[in-house]
Amino acid sequence: MKFLPLIWSNLRRKRVRTTFTLLSILVAFLMFGYLIAVSNAFDIGVQIAGVDRLVLTHKVSIILPLPFSYMDRIAQVPGVADVAHATWFGGIYQDPKNFFAQIAVDPERYLRLYPEFLIPEDQKKAWFADRTGAICGKYLADRYHWKIGDRIPITAPWLKKDGGTSWEFTLDGIYTGATPTTDTTQFLFHYDYFYESRLRHDATVGWYIIRIAHPDQAPQIAEKIDALFANSDTETKTSTEKAFMQGFAKQVGDIGAIITAILTVVFFIILLVAGNTMMQSVRERITELAVLKTVGFPNGLILTLVLAESVLLAGMGGALGLGLAWLLISRGDPTGGALPIFVMPPWSTALGVVFIIVLGLATGTLPALQAMRLRVVQALRRG
Repeated sequence: MKFLPLIWSNLRRKRVRTTFTLLSILVAFLMFGYLIAVSNAFDIGVQIAGVDRLVLTHKVSIILPLPFSYMDRIAQVPGVADVAHATWFGGIYQDPKNFFAQIAVDPERYLRLYPEFLIPEDQKKAWFADRTGAICGKYLADRYHWKIGDRIPITAPWLKKDGGTSWEFTLDGIYTGATPTTDTTQFLFHYDYFYESRLRHDATVGWYIIRIAHPDQAPQIAEKIDALFANSDTETKTSTEKAFMQGFAKQVGDIGAIITAILTVVFFIILLVAGNTMMQSVRERITELAVLKTVGFPNGLILTLVLAESVLLAGMGGALGLGLAWLLISRGDPTGGALPIFVMPPWSTALGVVFIIVLGLATGTLPALQAMRLRVVQALRRG
């Protein structure tokens, strides 16, 4: 600590250069925080997928419907503990930009399969009894300022019997999550109301959710279920919920690879910028370093001082960048709903600290070695 004033005075020598280098590092770690949050938001569905749940879809595409009659046959497969169906609604609330998941379900079955959706008992009973009722997650209710009893109009591509496309639901309940990562962005309503009110009466659903008694037998159970419908007009594809979520996320792209590539480019550029700053700083202080060696500073101490200066510069910029990223990210989803679970995971801070140290050492090693190997006579002659 007694050499801290010396290190600090060296950083203050060229204040403009130090400031711009500091800002460059700050921006790099601000980007790091945001990109980690984005990656985490895309990956969170995979992380929280139920280990005891399977998802059954049409073999060709998830958008193709499945016969309603499949449910009873699925329930009879050994190892299946429970089964429910769900159907994507695809409606619009007030404005096309108001995107959220609207799903027609069998209320009791669906909530049995998703016990992490917590809803007060009185609200649950009210929803079960209300054919035009719906429930939504707390995130959704907060976003649109909905409250219990509100009438919520949704325009959907499904024609009603009266020829209209406007569907109205009564909000009977608002569910919360058992954990902070539980999805609270869904809008759930009665499949029976959807089936009976639409113009086209075909007994189909979008997909099935299946709970199994033994998660370690998931591949064998999935194979048995698909075998039931092999060579039928509507063949199926059954996978674990985690695999299903991974496949769904990959339709957007390999987010992890994209973010890794961006961060690699950013940190390589910062490495060049910060490294150049340290090299210039050492070249400008050759005479002073020679004097330090003359008065008895050992080579190891000279090396340590230059490395400490580099690490301190990276540390200040990185800490400010991570702090600013955390502050901005804590304000929530900046996309208006596309990334509802938008947080910096705890491990990202530890990873950021590692990157700060690596950046400091990487940018300071070459100039530190140059300073350590400096020959006093040649340095003083150049000075």
